[in-house]
Amino acid sequence: MTAKPKILLVDDREENLVALAGLLSGHEADLLCARSGEEALDLLLVHEVALALVDVQMPGMDGFELAELMRGTERTREVPIIFVTAGIHDHARVFKGYDSGAVDFLFKPLDPHILSSKVAVFMQLYRQKQELAKRVRELEVALAERQRIENALKAADRRKNEFLAMLGHELRNPLAPIKNAAQIMKKMNVSDPKLQTVQQVIDRQTGHLARLVEDLLDISRIEQGKITIRKEPIELAAVVDQALESTRPLIQSRQHELIVSVPNVPIRLMGDGARLAQLISNLLNNAAKYTPTGGTIWLTVTREREEALIRVKDNGEGMAESLLSHVFDIFTQSERTLDRAQGGLGLGLAIVKNLVELHQGRIEAYSEGPGKGSEFSVWLPVLA
Repeated sequence: MTAKPKILLVDDREENLVALAGLLSGHEADLLCARSGEEALDLLLVHEVALALVDVQMPGMDGFELAELMRGTERTREVPIIFVTAGIHDHARVFKGYDSGAVDFLFKPLDPHILSSKVAVFMQLYRQKQELAKRVRELEVALAERQRIENALKAADRRKNEFLAMLGHELRNPLAPIKNAAQIMKKMNVSDPKLQTVQQVIDRQTGHLARLVEDLLDISRIEQGKITIRKEPIELAAVVDQALESTRPLIQSRQHELIVSVPNVPIRLMGDGARLAQLISNLLNNAAKYTPTGGTIWLTVTREREEALIRVKDNGEGMAESLLSHVFDIFTQSERTLDRAQGGLGLGLAIVKNLVELHQGRIEAYSEGPGKGSEFSVWLPVLA
């Protein structure tokens, strides 16, 4: 329950205090009475006051002196003061009162209606001030909580990045000897068909695992801002050939038709050839994984003024509109159960977006909806 506001009444005559208290009895406020300026200061040290009604003419410390002391103290500086005086309407006296910090002057005999209406205004202002202060405190608490949550999320994100980096390195360690062993087995020219099949399985799956590990290491570098590119003048057609070389086995294994269109006129970029090939390869792999067996994939390269446009389109599963808005976030994949997962960790497109931005380019994803295929468009600046 909110405490009532307090009104301080200061007058050296008891009957005046009683009369003021009677006139203010209709207000929802607690009344504090003081017979002198010193008494008033003692009360102000203990209570938070919404309004002070102060008699000007008092023995010892008069109303003006009390007002000046109140204005000079942080605790009471904002307390509105209304002077109550029985003197004549002396303009010099009124101006002195305002200089002392008064907000208004009332002259005796007091008009009950005027007094009541003015006090009501200051009570309303006080309640509004208190409500505003309450909301400010609530906002400060909310901001502090938000900051705490943000700090916790940053710490969790940092631990996630550290875990990804550690996981990638730990997986890479046993992977190298497995790949070496698979290569040795291939050179042994085994004639048994079953052993040949086993060799192919090991070779294919270690290659897949190697790509997953590299994706993990790349995404951890991206999240920590440690991924770097080495820019040099390159021919885009050569980059496309490099990407196709690494992607064709997956596309052929899924019996997709791949339609490639690259202009005869050279398109030169300033970029990292290996990373750009990885960019295009990731887009093609993504299209291959989410296109049913026997589908079609289009890779088109064109030049649009000062930019090269690379488009990878498929007639595969497509994407819902809700997925398009965060398709480039890490670990994002379309809905599917584990038994029909297409492979991968949902990192490929996040890596693509980062590589595009490192080359001062931009990327967009488009799909008409589930079952209607997807299209990814990448714009990269070309050399003059």
